Amino acid sequence: MSGPARNRVSPMSDVVAATGRGELMGNRGRLHDGDGARDVRRHHVGRAWITCVLEFRGRRAAQWDAGHYTPLFFLDEPVALAAGHRPCAECRRADFTRFRDLVAAARGLDHLSAPGLDRVLHEERWDAGRRTRRLHAYAWGDLPDGAYVLLDSGPALVSPDGLVSWRPDNTYAVSPLPRPTRGTAAVITPPSSVEALRSGFDAHVSGRPQGAQASPSSSSE
Repeated sequence: MSGPARNRVSPMSDVVAATGRGELMGNRGRLHDGDGARDVRRHHVGRAWITCVLEFRGRRAAQWDAGHYTPLFFLDEPVALAAGHRPCAECRRADFTRFRDLVAAARGLDHLSAPGLDRVLHEERWDAGRRTRRLHAYAWGDLPDGAYVLLDSGPALVSPDGLVSWRPDNTYAVSPLPRPTRGTAAVITPPSSVEALRSGFDAHVSGRPQGAQASPSSSSE
């Protein structure tokens, strides 16, 4: 039997093979080659990195189709935001509108188009020269719940109970770590998404972080 498909997304935005499934689907272009080939060749195509509901109006995303985008799966909204994605303007219209408006307000803008939002997020999440993810420094006390930080042990979710580690199998650790009260955190979540979280954007965590696998998606292989 083959192992899990390489179509889960880590908080660092890497596309990984993991058994833990998730609550959201999304894409950042066609990352694989060939019909049925499950070999991801590209990190992203373009600036529109989105997250979608698992099912919308009876549609089912084609898996590994040669002419189709590569469906990606996220444990939950905080992981998707940390990875640099934003809500889809079609299947998640209300979430998109609220997220966009919160980002626009944080930047002192009356309006922000979807392409404009994508440009902002891309600049914040991706260092084109080094071809790697950007990290941002925040004081620990300035971080809202739902943001992701990078610890020596890996990515961790900022939660009311402390820092909850994301595990490579795409689940949460059972026991939270203490949240420092002083010093600076290396933040994975792009600053615009941090501001949206701070302003009340609802980033649902997959269940309560108890180490259990997220709800399975029938289309995630």
